[in-house]
Order: sequence, then structure tokens, then C-alpha cells
Amino acid sequence: MSANPSNSGIVVDEGSGERHIPESVRPDGTTRKAIKIRPGYRPPEDVEVYKNRTAETFRSRGKGPVPGSEGLKDDDKAAESHSSASAAKNAKRREARKKAKASGESQGTDLETNKEQPKEATEDLDPEVEREKKARNLKKKLRQAKELKEKKETGGSLLPEQIAKVIKINELIRELDALGFDADGEPKAAGPVAAETDDAVEA
Repeated sequence: MSANPSNSGIVVDEGSGERHIPESVRPDGTTRKAIKIRPGYRPPEDVEVYKNRTAETFRSRGKGPVPGSEGLKDDDKAAESHSSASAAKNAKRREARKKAKASGESQGTDLETNKEQPKEATEDLDPEVEREKKARNLKKKLRQAKELKEKKETGGSLLPEQIAKVIKINELIRELDALGFDADGEPKAAGPVAAETDDAVEA
């Protein structure tokens, strides 16, 4: 018999090679019979557990110093001082950005009010330019509408949007007339003021 039993209590008979758990006495005084173990069977208690070295070092990292870490302590101190210096720089940069943003917003509101004022002033100063711009736009629309009308008269097919443009010809002419331009978009010789006086005389 083998003198050293396994973790599960199995003893190997040296002569025959059979394995068994020897009989034993229970706490109440009764005896347990010997149990034969079939060949090839390994109880879980006897199976060696695989140990991963990396996992073991990971688990035991808080329990003691890691081998080879003595030289890293000095580097850690240097890195901490460097990181604190860079953190201070970053904090200063953030504060500067906040100040610049706050001053930029106040300047931005001033600039917006300044931009609006000249626009209004130019609108008040140049109603003639505005009137001519509007007339050019109406003239362009009128020209396109007339071209579409000619296309329709020659037998071409028009889209619904194009037909709507053709219908608006008279409206465009009226708008041009109100601005003081004739149907061709040219300024009237008499001008809108003379037309108003004629209306007043007729009344």
C-alpha cells in the first residue's frame, strides 16, 4: 500500500496497482467499508487546478511590491510632478479661454448692434437703389413669363409652375408701374410723382 493518500483519500496498492479508499471509523463509532475506485477515475479533489501566472500576479498586486517596480518609483514621482505642472498649465489655458469667450461675447453683441445700425442707415439713405433693385427683379420675372407665353403660343407644353408664371404677367406689369417703370422695365418719363398729381387733378 502507498503510504501517501491523495487529497480525496485514495490509496494505491503497490502490489496490484488498484486504488481504493480504506475503511475508516465514523465519529459515532461505526466503521465505513473500503471503497474501490475504478481505473482511470480522478475525483475533483485530485485534479490539479491550472494556475495562470499573469492572473496570479494581478490578484496579488495589492499584497506586496511587484518584482522590478523599485526603479519605477522614482519615475512615478517625476511623472507626478510633470503631470501637476501640465495640469496647472491646462487650468490657466481654460481660464484664459473662458475670459476670452466672455469678452468675445460682449464684443460680439456690440458688433451686432453696430452692424444693424449701418444697415438701417443705408436703407434710409438709398430708397432709389432699393426701388431699382426691385424693378430689375420684376423685369427679369416679366421677361421669363413672356418667353414662356411665346413658347405656349408656338405649341410648346408648359409645366404647372410655368403656367402660373404666364398668368402673373399683368400683375408684374402693375408692380413695375407702381415703381415708376413701364412694361419693358424702363423708367417712365413723367415719374410716379407726376402720375400722383394727375390723379389729384382728376379728383
